[in-house]
Amino acid sequence: MPSASVLEQKKQIVAAVADRINNSCAGVIVDYKGISVADDTALRKELREAGIEYSVVKNTLIKLAIAGTPLEGMSEALEGTSAIATSKDDYVSAARILNKYAEGHDSFNIKTGYLDGEVVSIDKIKELANLPSREVLLSMVANVFSAPIAGFARAVQAIADKAEAPAEAPAEA
Repeated sequence: MPSASVLEQKKQIVAAVADRINNSCAGVIVDYKGISVADDTALRKELREAGIEYSVVKNTLIKLAIAGTPLEGMSEALEGTSAIATSKDDYVSAARILNKYAEGHDSFNIKTGYLDGEVVSIDKIKELANLPSREVLLSMVANVFSAPIAGFARAVQAIADKAEAPAEAPAEA
């Protein structure tokens, strides 16, 4: 039987993981086995730069953290080695970065994930990964809004140009 201090440490870890999950809008759990230290370091750096919190957590501790929540269905995927990536405000970055990494490494796999407190399928995670970045989406929206205004401005300019053009002299017979 573990000592009281070890149990207390594990309770604190479970509480921290539960808090991290509850305060995030999206998360992805991966099987990270078989990657090199250099690859893992590069992956962690990319995730950190995107504002994603990524850490290796024991399956039993994740299961305890999600017990009794709508995310309890993720427990089925918690076998082998597990790492969790969570984001407080970006729904897509973790999925995009981890999916790209998984495509380049055979032993690295996405296990499960969640969005807004609901478990999502691996297919949904891959769909999220293929969405354009936030900046690209915002520029697309800006273009959609500005297109009618630009068209109107061109039409007004064409009318103004036509009104300013000198009238042609009538042809002499």
